[in-house]
Amino acid sequence: MDPFIVRGIISNIIFAVILMACLFLPAGTWHYWQGWVFLIVFQISAQAFGAYFLVNNRKALERRVKIGPIAEGEFAQKIISTLFLIGFLAAFLFPAFDHRFGWSPVPVVVTVIGNMLVVLSFVIFFFVLKANSYAASTIRVEEGQMVISSGPYALVRHPMYTGAIILIAGIPLALGSGWGVFLIVPFFPVLAWRLLDEEQFLHRNLPGYTEYTLKVRYRLVPHVW
Repeated sequence: MDPFIVRGIISNIIFAVILMACLFLPAGTWHYWQGWVFLIVFQISAQAFGAYFLVNNRKALERRVKIGPIAEGEFAQKIISTLFLIGFLAAFLFPAFDHRFGWSPVPVVVTVIGNMLVVLSFVIFFFVLKANSYAASTIRVEEGQMVISSGPYALVRHPMYTGAIILIAGIPLALGSGWGVFLIVPFFPVLAWRLLDEEQFLHRNLPGYTEYTLKVRYRLVPHVW
């Protein structure tokens, strides 16, 4: 079997086990229906995303799976990536503890909305990567890479990060935690730090990027920022 596929299967299994541990150990019970529903929604979304690009644009998928502090080249990005990882884990751990101690339960309809936001984030990721196969998880510019200004890039400069914000907002709600949404508060400055650092890198290293920023003014949300 293809080594890349084997590594992907092993990584998915390990991630699923870690994710279950982050949800059900802090929750103190297996009777956490929000956790089970979220697992199903998240895994289906992630696997559908991965399967499509494995078949149709494997190179793009290979760029996305190189992720984390070790994969980053610059020291600042290693710190940012570490903070992202901590924030991502907190998005699972806090709602699980919230479920255990009943800090801020939400109605079922809010849980449904949270899962819809999770799906929406993967839809955004899909269209971003479909428009720009160079959208790697690390900050870099490859030979032959061009500025993309079509699709979601016609609306904002960093649509992948827009999807990430929606995902971080959706996870706590999907897991039944109201207060968990406030994890966006510490998450956003880290995201802004990465985004601004990335823009400086692209201004220096990607021909045509400066002209693109003059055309598409907003970074994350149209008419906001």
